[in-house]
Amino acid sequence: MKTVTVIDSHTGGEPTRVVLAGGPDLGGGSVAAQLEVFRARHDRFRSAVVNEPRGSDVLVGALLVPPQDPACAAGVIFFNNVGCLAMCGHGTIGLVVTLAHLGRIQPGDHRIETPIGVVTATLHADGRVSVANVPSYRKARAVTVDLPGGEKITGDIAWGGNWFFLTGAPGRELTPAHVVALTDLTWRIRQAVNAQGFPEVDHVELFGPPTAGGDSRNFVLCPGRAYDRSPCGTGTSAKLACLAADGKLAEGETWVQEGMLGSKFTGSFRWLDRGRGEVAPLITGSAHITAEATLRLDEADPFCWGLPGA
Repeated sequence: MKTVTVIDSHTGGEPTRVVLAGGPDLGGGSVAAQLEVFRARHDRFRSAVVNEPRGSDVLVGALLVPPQDPACAAGVIFFNNVGCLAMCGHGTIGLVVTLAHLGRIQPGDHRIETPIGVVTATLHADGRVSVANVPSYRKARAVTVDLPGGEKITGDIAWGGNWFFLTGAPGRELTPAHVVALTDLTWRIRQAVNAQGFPEVDHVELFGPPTAGGDSRNFVLCPGRAYDRSPCGTGTSAKLACLAADGKLAEGETWVQEGMLGSKFTGSFRWLDRGRGEVAPLITGSAHITAEATLRLDEADPFCWGLPGA
């Protein structure tokens, strides 16, 4: 019998499960190197933590690992129902709130080592968290893809810690009542984008008019076909890079991004390289602890490592 200690939280409605103890030994080194070991040798542990019967398609895991950089408060590997993630904005906010809940950090700046580099997270006195995310940029502007049935969709390809196709959603309501149709649309968009020259894209982000006082509302389809309940931290970072490239948002100006539930992230950016369109995004949001638990992994359980097909 193996036990795994976790703390659950949600950031704007999107859940994060931080693994505190009971995870596999990944051998040390950089978090990027530990990720490769985790991906190659411990995928069933990933599935056991976030998939049914213990989890769900929407749950994101955050495995605490030793950082190589001694100046970092933690190292973390993010994963979801189908694999590992390069970075996770809402998950970083959830991780910081979890570390504060445990008494491991106090308000102030804290460096977090991720597989794609070190980010700085600021825990504010009121409990909000700001994440100075990895450098973000737009790779391609106004890419048009053809969907089955003849519909053409035009959007941008951008990096915000994950790869996104970002597009408007004219005539479509970005509300929970339309999740099935939006999921179908964005899944078809992703397949078309992947087939038409951008196999790296695994997130699709639709934008529409705000309804809760923000600057826009988004629907983000994640790699495992679950939609992001939060406004998506890496997706907001990608959006900021596109806005900056188009001259639609000034350096230091705030952008309030609504998610499907009306929860909000506040974003801004500073230029890193104007010629390359590279920006440093800053994303602020809030998370709340929802559970402290011990998972039991029993080899005698036929569904110990997740349900078939999960």
